Amino acid sequence: MVDTTDLRRERLTVEKKKTLDIREPAERDYDRILYSSALRRLGGVTQVVAAHEGHVFHNRFTHSMRVSQLARRLAQKLIRQTPHLAQEAGGIDPNVAEAASLAHDLGHPPFGHIAEEELGDCVEKGDSLGDEYRSLDAFEGNAQSFRIVTKLALSSPHVPGLNLTRATLNALLKYPWPRQEGHHKKKYGFYQSEEKEFNFARELHAPRDIRKCAEAEIMDWADDVTYALHDADDFYRAGLIPLDRLASLDDDSERRRFFDGIYQRPGLKKKMEGETRAEVERIFEDVIRMFPISEPYIGTQQQRERLRWSSSFLIGRFVGAIELRNPISTDQPFVTISPREKIEVAILKALTWFYVIYNPSLATQQYGQRKIIRELFHIFGNAAVSKKDEERNIIPFAFQEAFRQADGDNSAVVRLVADLIAGMTEQGLVKLYKRLTGTDMGSVLDYIRGD
Repeated sequence: MVDTTDLRRERLTVEKKKTLDIREPAERDYDRILYSSALRRLGGVTQVVAAHEGHVFHNRFTHSMRVSQLARRLAQKLIRQTPHLAQEAGGIDPNVAEAASLAHDLGHPPFGHIAEEELGDCVEKGDSLGDEYRSLDAFEGNAQSFRIVTKLALSSPHVPGLNLTRATLNALLKYPWPRQEGHHKKKYGFYQSEEKEFNFARELHAPRDIRKCAEAEIMDWADDVTYALHDADDFYRAGLIPLDRLASLDDDSERRRFFDGIYQRPGLKKKMEGETRAEVERIFEDVIRMFPISEPYIGTQQQRERLRWSSSFLIGRFVGAIELRNPISTDQPFVTISPREKIEVAILKALTWFYVIYNPSLATQQYGQRKIIRELFHIFGNAAVSKKDEERNIIPFAFQEAFRQADGDNSAVVRLVADLIAGMTEQGLVKLYKRLTGTDMGSVLDYIRGD
């Protein structure tokens, strides 16, 4: 295997390293991401349910911090366990896995996947601006994360974006391909506007090799594990997921209701890796018994201790489920995950889908969220192409210069409108929507931010 260490450390824009800077290149990447306003914004972005609901739910910032910590531990485990396979995979660096994982949700818009769908539709169709403003790249959270670190986030007046190393950019590419006309992929890793940066990152791979790198695989598993465990914890505490009834030895009615719901929804059923319902139920019974819980959550010390123990035990279990492999072709990934643990994580994630995401109470919120996203896109889109100063002045200062530079480039205009909306917090977005629609006029002393 060719040593790619120097190639992995390169940045698209060459920088002169400060003499007293003792950090490794990927450690500098991590610090740039950590101090970016794009990461700070995630504290005001929903994980599943907004923090202002009254419970201390995880948000996208706390989720990202935990994913990055777990990814680092996974990378360390794999290097220690099979160092020769880590080298054969092109090199694994815990700093790279940690940095990419910290950045993986930067492109997650306010209101989550609902906004992702609405923004995608608005960008692809050009909204009310006309067909000439259509962009077939649409909108995708992973591609937006890549755009943020390469173009939108600020680190220095002398370099674009955060100017991350090739290795960290590559590790961020969970879906290392574009969205192409004729066979649109629901998930993709970059827009055509960032094709140069994508090609730079993928020089670590052979041509036509569309596998994600080992560090991206690590990030992906850390994301799944964190999502599965911490959402189950959150929503049990909030009274939405009845872990006590699901774990009951005397009454299996709640488990049957849960599994009936899973197998009535093809999307959830598909995630069970083709196993029979009987086998999945048996696996779930084993997993749920790892939560020694027999009553609804009221916050006793014993309940909190048991939840902490359960999460710690299961994280250890899922860390042990990932291993490196020596792939014999580009059709095989660099890592393998035990099928049993993969199903366990899928079932835990299904709890959130069944009890929270499919809940009619959340559905009514999402209906309003879609309306906010679409109307703001319409308002800002028309302001961006307007020749009237009073209409263009509603665009936040942070974006006005970018819109002036994009004048005449239709696809760039709709992309910037998406950037503006996707880069706000949820409370900021709702506040701005109320102001622009006359629902709540706010104050002239309010500073309208665009970051």
